[in-house]
Amino acid sequence: MELKPRIEETKWDPSKELELLKLWDEEKRSAKPDEWRGKEVFVVDTPPPYASGKWHVGGAAHYAQIDMIARYFRLKGYYVLAPFYADRNGLPVEVQVEKTYGINAKELASTPEGRRKFLQLCRDFLDRAEADLVRVWRRMGCDFNYWKDGTDSPRYRTITQATFIRLFREGLIYEAERPVRWCPRCGTTLAEAEIEYDERDDYLYYVKYRLADSDDYLVVATTRPELIPACAAIVYNPKDSRYRGLAGRKAIAPLFGHEVVILEHPSVDMNFGTGLEMVCSYGDEDDVRLFRELGLKPKVIIDERGVMTSEAGLLAGLPVDEARKRVAEELERNGLLVRKEIIRHTVPVCWRCKTPLQIINRRELFLRQLDYKDRLKELISTIKFAPEFHKRKLIDWIDSISMDWPISRDRYYGTEIPLWRCTKCGALLVPEPGRYYRPWEEEPPWSSCPVCGAPKEYLIGERRVFDTWFDSSISMLYATRWAEDPEFYQKASGNVLRPQGEDIIRTWLYYTLLRVYQLTGRPAFRWIRITGMGLDPKGRPMHKSLGNVIDPEPIIEKYGADAFRFWAAASSRLGYDYKYDEKKIVTGRNFATKLWNLARFISSFPEPASANLMPLDKAFLALSQRYLDAAVQGYEELDVYEPAVQLYELAWNVFASHYVELAKDRAYSDEWPREERESAWYTLHRTFKAILIFLSPVMPFVTDYIFRKLYGTSVHSQRLPSPLIEDVEADKLAGDAELVMKVNNAIWSFKKQRGIRLSEPLKGRVYTTIGRLSPYLKDLGSLHKAEFVVADRPPEGAQAIEDGLYLASEA
Repeated sequence: MELKPRIEETKWDPSKELELLKLWDEEKRSAKPDEWRGKEVFVVDTPPPYASGKWHVGGAAHYAQIDMIARYFRLKGYYVLAPFYADRNGLPVEVQVEKTYGINAKELASTPEGRRKFLQLCRDFLDRAEADLVRVWRRMGCDFNYWKDGTDSPRYRTITQATFIRLFREGLIYEAERPVRWCPRCGTTLAEAEIEYDERDDYLYYVKYRLADSDDYLVVATTRPELIPACAAIVYNPKDSRYRGLAGRKAIAPLFGHEVVILEHPSVDMNFGTGLEMVCSYGDEDDVRLFRELGLKPKVIIDERGVMTSEAGLLAGLPVDEARKRVAEELERNGLLVRKEIIRHTVPVCWRCKTPLQIINRRELFLRQLDYKDRLKELISTIKFAPEFHKRKLIDWIDSISMDWPISRDRYYGTEIPLWRCTKCGALLVPEPGRYYRPWEEEPPWSSCPVCGAPKEYLIGERRVFDTWFDSSISMLYATRWAEDPEFYQKASGNVLRPQGEDIIRTWLYYTLLRVYQLTGRPAFRWIRITGMGLDPKGRPMHKSLGNVIDPEPIIEKYGADAFRFWAAASSRLGYDYKYDEKKIVTGRNFATKLWNLARFISSFPEPASANLMPLDKAFLALSQRYLDAAVQGYEELDVYEPAVQLYELAWNVFASHYVELAKDRAYSDEWPREERESAWYTLHRTFKAILIFLSPVMPFVTDYIFRKLYGTSVHSQRLPSPLIEDVEADKLAGDAELVMKVNNAIWSFKKQRGIRLSEPLKGRVYTTIGRLSPYLKDLGSLHKAEFVVADRPPEGAQAIEDGLYLASEA
């Protein structure tokens, strides 16, 4: 019987990945659309990436990991739906278009015609950016379901608007005038989750306030002296003995002359500044809270442009920063500034443009969320978090929420709020759900006001759009076809995975849990998988401003997608930051080559359906199963690090380095009994086939190409195999295999130290005092070209190779 490799190519060529991509596309087109009916359904609420530009290697790795988890669940027999579509709403594209074309969105969109032109510019930019993203994930081999209807499509926006209409009618959405965080640059309200904080150095000004009933002064420290015109009170801690007896008296605001009341409040930090705090409308959220608690009347002196209003007196017309400088100069000139000192403090800024935020009074639409904080925390306890420690971040965020969610935005590229307002009776009117409404440009869907009967001309369409997270937070409902296919939703909604980065826990994750619970009364997810941040080789976040953005496409072209995916899986454990490491990509490429070499070797032998297993084969099947079990445990924990590392170790350092070497002579040579050769053939195929199947989610290209060559079908059509061996002594057998490997390593080290080639025979007989090695002596002797003997003690003069292992020279 002639044994020669059935795989003729001598090495793995990553260009074969392109052939497989075409083949996979053809096979996918022949899939049955209703395949899900006969299976358990698993839905990945794939993060719709914002189409603002190409991914760097960290972003690409994140989506590769998501694909690995989806592929694992396919191996488990699930029907897997992993939709990919782009997040195309919101402020980032507007800012990008403004910069690219040198335009101002508010000016251009002030007319319906101008607004339509601006929206088209946004769409064109998003189309180009989305094409870049799709090209990258397709080249990586991600088996996503590409939905071209992104978050700006009429299909998606119809669902978003339907959820608004329902919640508005149920009283969960209301309109109110309240203090809100406002970005003067973007000209819109921001939710708490959209606020970022910068560490900045600013002056702390110590300002004199004269008491109204005496010539004495109080000194108040503030970083916002431009808010003195809006100061309504000075507060101190009732435990602060320095100011005891001042409560109820009044002081005169410096430069501006109005009276402010002096009050006690336990929230004042006695150690900050002088222990006195200005309460102005509005410096921060503490001011908002104190105005409410103390019943003070606000005076807003900053407008939507970030400019001081006429209420600010001598500061009127100045931008906030200039007003701060001007008032400081006037205070100093009038002897009212005691001193100023540099302090480092946090400043709230816009998440997108980094402009310092102001608090102004605005009439906005709000979604109730304060009433749901406790219920959401109970809900979270029913969801599996991977890793568990990220759950704390979500709970802490929920605890910190202090206001209902303002969902209306004074911007343009977003889902329009489906609302009309009757200018005669003031009624807010929402239409029937079921289609996409654009109130800013279309006629109202009523002939007259349903409340007061006023003619249609009195009904004015809403011009604002939703906060982008109001759209994104229904992604789970979109993926499970909640509004379109109730049967599929019922089957799928209990098995939904949310994979995402830790940076959007307080936004996308929180808002989805809130919205899905409000709409369905159920948790949105069964599993939540949180990844860390992708970093450059020095451990820094990748940003254009740092010049350290690494493009994945040249890397994939050079090393192949499987090599890139191996790095993506093996770079760190789930939940921790992961650094780009080209050496690990090279390791992935070399691993693919090792798999190819193993495949060529194994392709020389037939695959028996069963075999009477020899002791060595049983032992290595048992040890291999340990590694496979560890890989499964990693997959089940949604962590692809363990599968990548365990399967690499098994394939390279156990199977190739030890078992293949031990079984090679038996597999090839006619001098061994047929039964023992078939046992080796069976073990080679059984183990290697399992490695390919378990590794296929991480490295889908090389495993599939090899599997088709060896076994005539796609590895991605397989299911998780049954255990390699079922034996009550499996643990002992695995230990025996480790013992055999220890003997191999000891002999190879012994030879290396003495300059003996590994292929050379040992001159002498090998004695071992380890009785457990008895069943494996023939295989060890075959590999090391020496006779192995078990003895109670070694002969006189024998050289110690290792404890329990000795070499006795021939007489």
